[in-house]
Parts: sequence; structure tokens; C-alpha cells
Amino acid sequence: MDYVSPKELSRLAVDAGEEKVHVATKDTLVRGYMAGAILALAAIFAITVAMKSGSPLLGAVLFPVGFIMLYMLKFDLLTGVFMLVPLAVLD
Repeated sequence: MDYVSPKELSRLAVDAGEEKVHVATKDTLVRGYMAGAILALAAIFAITVAMKSGSPLLGAVLFPVGFIMLYMLKFDLLTGVFMLVPLAVLD
């Protein structure tokens, strides 16, 4: 894994925020809603597996599948948008 300096990381965060500023508000809300729904389903899935199998560790291992699905479907949690957009505006 390559080392990324803090200055370069902040520049990348500002660039990502600038990209998110140009996305339509409707699209941002739909992506955020869908991301929340997928993450909720992943949480329900993890809890169900943990209860049925009797192994909480198995549920904890399966929960990140929701985050993987978010990344692969290119959805954004609104918390990420709320973090990156003000950085871009301040820059």
C-alpha cells in the first residue's frame, strides 16, 4: 500500500467533494436513501445469521458485505457527502 501524505489526502478529499457538489440533489438523495436501505438490510442479515447460527462473530464477519455492495453499486452514504461537500466549498 502506498503512503499518502496528509496534504495529498486533503487534496483528494476536496476533489471528491467537488465531484459530489456537481451531482443533482435528487440523485444525491436517491443514492443516500438506497445506501441506507442496503446497509439496513445488511444489518438485518448479520443479526439474523448471528441469531440462527449462535455465533455473533459470523454475523460480524458478514455485516461488511453491505459496505462492499455500496461500493460496488457506487452509492454514497449521506454522511460522506455531508463531510466532503463543505471541504470543497471552503476550499
